[in-house]
Parts: sequence; C-alpha cells; structure tokens
Amino acid sequence: MEKVKPKKHLGQHFLTDLSIAERIAQAVNGHRGVSKVLEIGPGMGVLTDFLLKRNLDLYLIDIDKESIDYLHQKYPQLSDKIIEGDFLRYDFSQIFPEPYAIAGNFPYNISSQIFFKVLEEKDRVTEVVCMLQKEVAQRIASPKGNKDYGILSVLLQAWFDIEYLFSVPPGVFNPPPKVNSGVIRLTRNQTDKLNCNEKLFKQVVKAGFGNRRKTLRNSLKSFQLADEFKSNPILDKRAEQLDVAEFVFLTQQIEKGRGTN
Repeated sequence: MEKVKPKKHLGQHFLTDLSIAERIAQAVNGHRGVSKVLEIGPGMGVLTDFLLKRNLDLYLIDIDKESIDYLHQKYPQLSDKIIEGDFLRYDFSQIFPEPYAIAGNFPYNISSQIFFKVLEEKDRVTEVVCMLQKEVAQRIASPKGNKDYGILSVLLQAWFDIEYLFSVPPGVFNPPPKVNSGVIRLTRNQTDKLNCNEKLFKQVVKAGFGNRRKTLRNSLKSFQLADEFKSNPILDKRAEQLDVAEFVFLTQQIEKGRGTN
C-alpha cells in the first residue's frame, strides 16, 4: 500500500511515534461502559492500530479521500465503519443513536470547531481523548483565574471533567508542526441540564470574555440586569475569575432582569 501524503490544507501531521499512539489509545477509559468509539482523522491508522487492540467498536471518519482509500485497504474488517466525510458537518444521529466516545489526533486548524461540535453532541458523547495544539489543550483544561482560561474552557467544563494528560514534541510527526502538542481527556460529568437558560449562558460567557480586561460590569452592559443586582461584587470581577457555577448564577440574574423589565 502506498503511504498517504500529509496535506497542508487539511492541517495533517501524521504521528510516527508508536509509543505515544499507544498511550493515547490506553487513555480511552470506556466511561459509562461505552465501547463505541469514533476516531477523527485517522490518516494512516497509527492510532487506529492501538484502538483496535482494545477491542473497541471502532468507527473512523476522515475528510481525505486518499486516507479513506488507504484505510479501506488496511482495515477491510471495518468496511462500512469507515466514513468519508467532514466531522463538523456530519449527522451522527443515525450511526450513533446511543452514547459514544471520540478519539483522535485532531487537525490543529479546526480543533476548536471540533469541540463546539462535541458540545452539540454532549448528550451522547461520554468521553473525548485527543491530541491537539498544546496551547489549545491547556486552554480547555485550564481552571479559572488562569490566563489560558477562556470561552471554550467554561463551555466544555460545564459538561465535562477535563484532564491534561501529557505533552508531545513536534519531532514525532510527519511533517513536524511548528508547535508543541498536548493530549487531554474529557469525561462527561453528571450535569444533564444547567440551572439556567443554556443559550443565554453561552451568550453571557462569550460576552464576558469579549474583552478580557474589562470587568463584567462593563462587558455585560448590553444585557439587562435587575437594579438590585447591579451593586453585586461579582460584577467587579473579570470573566477569567469566574467558574461555571458563577457564570450560571450570572445568567440567572440576567434572566431575572429580563423578567423585571
């Protein structure tokens, strides 16, 4: 089989270090007893080989036709479980009507978009184990009060427990990226529903981080706040100082303000 050439426009960097691939595969815990796993962007199957050794019910999705052809030759036993398509636009409700996990060496240029799609799928995605650009991985896993903490940190931490597992240098990829990589694990938490309007929660988080240096009193000016709440000391904080529960509280107060105006 001819090797697949990494394509720059798809952000492909193929992992060549087998020990790292094995560590990523071993990090898939089967949270909530789920054995169905979707690997995003398998390329030439370096991670796939180790996931298959785990006896998982494995599905693969790749947007690159050359990779898809290669994977069909390499894994004839997977046949209809190899999906040619764009993860960001694919409707998984037919393939995964029940819970599933996600693994992969994510293309760096779309990793944030992948996580926004994971949020859409949060009612079925029980676990994500992935490698991505180190600074994005750190941002997602970062606690409040840290300069890396941002929109994606809050939105994902509302639904997942997040662990930063280990860092990976550029030299173990073909071609080597210009940045370091990090591996993280997201595990679905017990939250089924936030105790506030979830659409408004997302708007409040995005507005709060819209200008990180501003206090929430300034960055949330466009929202209606109840008069009795306007003196609350939480509004003197900046967005990066609030955890998920505090953002939920903030959203509840804005809901009340809307109700009184």
